[in-house]
This record gives sequence, C-alpha cells and structure tokens, in this order.
Amino acid sequence: MSGVIAVAGLGFTYPGNVAPTLHDVAFNISPGEVFGFLGPSGAGKSTTQRILTGLLTGYTGKVTVLGREIGAWGRDYYERVGVGFESPIAFGGLTLVENLRYFAHLYRGPTRNPLELLERVGLASDANLPAARMSKGMGVRLNVARALIHTPEIIFLDEPTSGLDPVGAEHMMSLISDERNAGRTVIVSTHDMGLAERICDRVAFIVEGCVAQIGVPDQLRRQHGSAAVRLSWPGGQAVFPLMGLADNREFHETLRNKPVQSIHSQEAGLADVFTQLTGRSLT
Repeated sequence: MSGVIAVAGLGFTYPGNVAPTLHDVAFNISPGEVFGFLGPSGAGKSTTQRILTGLLTGYTGKVTVLGREIGAWGRDYYERVGVGFESPIAFGGLTLVENLRYFAHLYRGPTRNPLELLERVGLASDANLPAARMSKGMGVRLNVARALIHTPEIIFLDEPTSGLDPVGAEHMMSLISDERNAGRTVIVSTHDMGLAERICDRVAFIVEGCVAQIGVPDQLRRQHGSAAVRLSWPGGQAVFPLMGLADNREFHETLRNKPVQSIHSQEAGLADVFTQLTGRSLT
C-alpha cells in the first residue's frame, strides 16, 4: 500500500444492519492530489469519509493515512487533517470571526489569521455576523474556513459548493485549487459535476458500497464519449467524426453554407459516464 491515503479491502456494516454499507473498497490517494468521491445518496461516500476522518470505527480491511493505520492515530491526527462538513457547525451566539478564533485555540501548532481566511472564503464582510444568522451557503464556507485554520496536510470536504451561487461555487473551486497548488491533499465528496470535472485530478465512482471506477475526469469523458463534433444552426444540426475531419468535404460545406452558431465536441459528462458504467443516476 502506498500514497498519503491507502485503502484496501475496506468494509463496514452499521450496527443493526445485515447488509454492509461498504464492501471491498480500495483506492490510493497521492500527496497534493484533489480526489473526488462521486455517487448517489446512500452509496457509501459519507461512510468512507467518516472512516477516513476517524469518526467511524469497527471497519474491516486496511486504512492507512500518512503512513499509519487510522485506528492507531490519537488526537494528533486532527493536527494534520482538516474536515469541512456539509451541514453548518458553529456556535450560534458567536460571530463568524469569533468562531474561527475559538477553533484556532484547539490546535497546538500555528494557525492562520481568521480574518484573512474569512476573506478567502468570501465572508469578510460578514465577519461580525452572529453564526445563528448564517444562510446554508455561508455555513458551508465557514466550515471550509474552519477546516483550513491550522493549515492541515489533508483536507476532507463534503459538498463544498452546496448552497452556493455560481460566483460562490467558482470562488470555492479556486480556493481548492490553491490548496492543491500549495501541496495539500484534498478529498471531496460531491454531486457538483462542474467541480469534479474542473478541479479533481481523479474521481472514484461509488455505488452500492463499492468503487465501480477510478479515473482522470477528462480521460473518462473521452473514453465514454463520441469522437465527434456537433455543428448547430437555426433549425438543424449535424454530427461529424473527428477521424478525417480535416478532409471531410461535407463538414467544410456545412461551415460554408450554414449559419453555424456552435461547434461542440461530443465527449460525455461525468454524470453520463457514471450512468454508462453503473446503470445508475447520480441523483
């Protein structure tokens, strides 16, 4: 087993359940990688994250993080990892900046400036807002800021664009990319295909407690899409194979004679790839 995170033969069954939630899950995550878990609700994404973050015990198989079996870590584990949940977690009577200052005091090592972190997640103007008055999107961003407060080596994020508008989602993707560029490892569970396709170095499709496929988003999209381009014009469209496109007379005649408004390659989106590979929808 190798990698900053190495998982082999992972299984888990919740107490009182007969069927396992996870069975024979295996993957490796490299340092400085953004790794995404994709799958429908109930597929096992959150259970996997809870095991990796030490919140669930009693699993079978091997789970090694930073060279040590997860169960062998003590409190010092949380000095080296950061966790951002989807549901807002904060003290409602404290302001946003007071929440970050409180959480910063829980760590033994150096921490980031809370006001600078709030600015980084787009909450600087709300620094003195009581946390009880946050929207869901604000809570998600505060959770991410809290996960980064101690500059961890590994960052676990659950649906980090949930509740965010397009500008906020773009801001979050930029932040995650910056963390990767700084050498940190980011593990993301998400339904946001834009996030997965644009910033994940690799993704794992999880369905019914198993990893169905692991791959690089662009490669998966090309592998399971069509090697073709589609031309569209008012009232019509045509699809042409990429092979021999430069010499395709019909393609060039269409460009010359039709009021073409768009040209699109035909690679599949990750949601399409997931459906092709598993027969399931991501929703």
